Amino acid sequence: MRFTVGASALALACALALTPAWAADPIKIGLTGPYTGGSSSMGVSMRDGAKLAAAEINKAGGVLGRPIQLVERDDEAKNEVGAQVAQELISKEKVVATVGFINTGVALAAQRFYQEAEIPVFNNVATGTIITNQFKEPDYDANYVFRNSAYDVLQAGLMVDEALAQGHKKIAVLADSTNYGQLGREDIEKYLASKGVKPVAVEKFNIKDVDMTAQLLKAQQAGAEVILAYGIGPELAQISNGMAKLGWKVPMITSWPSSMQSFIDIAGANGNGVIMPQTFIEDQTLPKRKAFLENYYKTYGVTKIPTPVAGAQGYDSIFLLAAAIKQAGSTDGAKIRTALENLNEKVEGVVTTYDKPFTAKDHNAISRNMVVFGKVQDGKIVYAKPEDAKNAGIVRLKEKTSN
Repeated sequence: MRFTVGASALALACALALTPAWAADPIKIGLTGPYTGGSSSMGVSMRDGAKLAAAEINKAGGVLGRPIQLVERDDEAKNEVGAQVAQELISKEKVVATVGFINTGVALAAQRFYQEAEIPVFNNVATGTIITNQFKEPDYDANYVFRNSAYDVLQAGLMVDEALAQGHKKIAVLADSTNYGQLGREDIEKYLASKGVKPVAVEKFNIKDVDMTAQLLKAQQAGAEVILAYGIGPELAQISNGMAKLGWKVPMITSWPSSMQSFIDIAGANGNGVIMPQTFIEDQTLPKRKAFLENYYKTYGVTKIPTPVAGAQGYDSIFLLAAAIKQAGSTDGAKIRTALENLNEKVEGVVTTYDKPFTAKDHNAISRNMVVFGKVQDGKIVYAKPEDAKNAGIVRLKEKTSN
C-alpha cells in the first residue's frame, strides 16, 4: 500500500486549488472510518474515494451554491471511539450528514446518535444486515440510516449458492468473533438451512489470530469440501496460509474483504484462487470508472486502490448524498432523508448508475444482481467468472423487488 500522509496532504491541496472561491458557508459532511490499524486499508480507500468525489462536486460549483467540506475523523475500528466521533461530529462540527463506517460493530454503536439527531448517516462499506434495520417501522417513524454496500444477506446467499453450484455439500464455516463475523455467520447458516444443508463444521477465530490450524483441522477432519469464511483481510489471509501449511487444497469462498490489500500481502501466492463477492472490480471498461481510477492513481500516487470496493463505494456515497441535498434544496436532515428515499434523477457512480436506489422501506442501494465474484490472482482482484468479465461494460441497475 503506497499511501503516505504527504501524498494525502498534496492531493488535498491540489483539490482545494481547483475549487472556486466561495461566498457561502460550506456544507459540512462527516467522513468517519478506521484510518489506522488493521482495517485501515478499507478506511483509507473509502476516505480517499469520498474526497475525490467532493473535489469533483466542488469544482463543478458545489451543492446549492455551497462547497462540500468533509470533516474527517478516525474511529480506529473501535466501537467506543466511533460513538465518541459521532457525538463530536453532530454537536461540535454541526455536520448535516455523515458517510463512512467500515466496521459493523462501530456502525451499530455510533449511528444511533445520528438517528436521535435526525441526521442522515451513510454506511458505504459496513455490511451487517441489521445496520439498516436498526430503526425501522413500526418502532420508529423514520429511518436515517442508509447504505450503498452489499449487505451480508446478499453476500451469504451468493457464497452458499456458489459452493453448492460447484457441487459441494460438505461445507465448513469459519468466522471472526466480531459483530461483523458472527452476524455474517448467522446469515450463512440461515441460508444453508433454507437449502437443507447443515455445515459439517462451524469455527470461530479472533482478530489478530495468526494460527488457524485448530479450526482448519476440525474442518478437515469433518470432511469439508469447501471453506466459507467471514472476516477481514489479515485473518482471512491466515486461513489461506494455514491451509497451505496443512497441504489441504479445497476451495475457499470468503466475504468481500479478501479483496483487501492486507489479504494479498499476507497470503501471497497462497491467496491465489480465493473468490469473494464484489460490487466493484478495478477495471476501466466504463468511462466513469476509467476516469475515477485514473484520478485516484494520479492523485494519491498509487498503481492500485488498496481496497477497490471501499474506494468506489466511498466515492459513490458522496454523489448520492449531494444529489439528495440538491433535490431537497436544503441541508435539513429530515428533508435530505426524504429526498434520498425519493431521488428523482439518476446518479451515475462507478459501482453502478443509481436509479431510485432507496425507498422509505428499503435503505439499501445494492441488490444481489449488482454483485459479482472477484478472484485473487497474482496480487490483483480480477473477475472470477468469464461472463462477468465479458459483461463488465453493462450497468447493472437495482432489482425493484430487492428488500
